[in-house]
Amino acid sequence: MADTPHEPPPITVVLPDGQEVTGRLQERQQVPDAWLYKVAVPAWQNTPEGRVEPAWYVVWVNAPDHVKPVPGVSYDDVPTSQLPPPPAEREILGPRRPSGWVLQKLERGRGIIHAVDCEEAPAGAPVLALDKALDAADHPGTRLCSLVQCGRRTRPRAQRLRPWVRRLGKRQRGTVVIVTLAR
Repeated sequence: MADTPHEPPPITVVLPDGQEVTGRLQERQQVPDAWLYKVAVPAWQNTPEGRVEPAWYVVWVNAPDHVKPVPGVSYDDVPTSQLPPPPAEREILGPRRPSGWVLQKLERGRGIIHAVDCEEAPAGAPVLALDKALDAADHPGTRLCSLVQCGRRTRPRAQRLRPWVRRLGKRQRGTVVIVTLAR
């Protein structure tokens, strides 16, 4: 005889208006900075024959904002997906800098490409996609700010754009540059 699957454990679901209903915890998933719980909440539905019958409404909710454990219930058997631990280099180097570049337009068709987190970058300038940043860096009137050029005094680990403009043809840019410029 086949094993019958266990019924998911009960959990208190807090609705947006503050009401609490008992639902069933089906799954837990860790996302950056939060946990999501997949819960089934009892509801009612109309049948084609005009009757009303019970049904389950299944939804992902933020924990612990919209769920509370039921005292005495074990949640050990609930399928749980956790994020992998950060790689060792992330722990050593710290958090990543934001990616992207912005163009500061100057007079006579000149400009400066800044890293998106550069203090000298113009406020409110649109973030350039990689291809647009490479095209702008290839323009003879454009120079790179010291943060993008990765001067020794600013950020030695910053990535450089200019060598890739010279080495890569337009058809090759996408994959090779993205992999190479990943921090």
